[in-house]
Amino acid sequence: MKNYKPRIADKMLEHRLKGKGAVLIQGPKWCGKTTTAEQHARSILYMDDPDSMRQNLELANIAPKRLLVGDSPRLIDEWQLAPQLWDAVRYEVDHREGMGHFILTGSAVPADKSQIHHTGTGRFSWLTMRTMSLYESGDSNGEISLGGLFEDSGQDFFSTNMLNVDDIAWLICRGGWPRATALDKDVALDQAFDYYDGIVYSDISRIDGVARDVDRTRRILRSLARNQTAQVPISTLCADIEMNDGVKDIRETVMSYIEALKKIFVLEDSPAWNPNLRSKTAIRTSESRYFSDPSIGVASLGIGPNDLISDLQTMGLFFETLCVRDLRVYADALDGKVYHYRDKTGLECDAVVHLRNGKYGLVEIKLGGDMNIEAGAKTLKTLAEKIDTDKMRVPSFLMVLTGTAKYAYRRKDGVWVVPVGCLKD
Repeated sequence: MKNYKPRIADKMLEHRLKGKGAVLIQGPKWCGKTTTAEQHARSILYMDDPDSMRQNLELANIAPKRLLVGDSPRLIDEWQLAPQLWDAVRYEVDHREGMGHFILTGSAVPADKSQIHHTGTGRFSWLTMRTMSLYESGDSNGEISLGGLFEDSGQDFFSTNMLNVDDIAWLICRGGWPRATALDKDVALDQAFDYYDGIVYSDISRIDGVARDVDRTRRILRSLARNQTAQVPISTLCADIEMNDGVKDIRETVMSYIEALKKIFVLEDSPAWNPNLRSKTAIRTSESRYFSDPSIGVASLGIGPNDLISDLQTMGLFFETLCVRDLRVYADALDGKVYHYRDKTGLECDAVVHLRNGKYGLVEIKLGGDMNIEAGAKTLKTLAEKIDTDKMRVPSFLMVLTGTAKYAYRRKDGVWVVPVGCLKD
């Protein structure tokens, strides 16, 4: 495609097509799944094309194999509209030679899973795409590599951060929507609010055909925005909205809304990390709540960059969501995942990047300020000392991921201070 800027997911998709018969790309609407898949496809079926959607759905019911005819890799966009295509693709993969026959894209989990009779294990590879990281959007200089920190050979990397607090506030509100990154500043912020409107008026109900109340959806999203980055139980969210909501069984209702938001990839919670500790300290196992992109939470509260700068504590929460999004994008490219740590003593680590090979790094996220960076470094060292290194590896790195620090560098105590505007995969 003309003017297409490659994403981190491009290399991942190319690699997975070599090892599996089909690759499923999933993630939020507007994050670029279809555009990325189009770069690798040799034939394409758009299931939601208005000119052929009805015929596509009818054919999926009576002769799904006909929809799979085309040069490989064949892209089937918005496949979840016809869940029966899953088994048809699986069957075709089993009876064709070679790899890389199909790419499936979808912005929602299928509402009707009864038409899927096989998990796809061994035939499918799953690839989660997210909104653009700062490196992908060109807002990070990419001079500090997360992968490089895992492979650190003692070299002291160094970089100068070009982002200030005003830049960070704007990037939080703009989000990583590919379309927004190509627009002028005066209209780029509209994309997140348009996405938010799509959630409350359509997507949250369309996912499973259950009519959900617009005002209740707004209240739940506002509550989630106020409680993001924390291990917040459902009861807290219920208490936050029930004064304005007379529905019976509020707990079950809130849970159903949250599950719907997860199915359309609006929410992506961070699982708890369970290391081997020297002490018998109990580890909190609840997941921490995050929006898939920080701009969704900003839109939920109806605020903008100036509002964030006027309330740096709130801005810090949104900044953490931005950093976790970027860490997830970079970790995926390294065959890793991002976790959260908290124990009963209150010791907390914002992000743990754990790779498939067993290596891991500990990350504290701080918007800025020398005192906050110092506090983050202290937390990292305290947690590192609690880990039983007879049973698991020593952390590959300790990093304070910040927004406004002037430089990326390694301190005398070995802790990295890295502005997010210098980081890449």
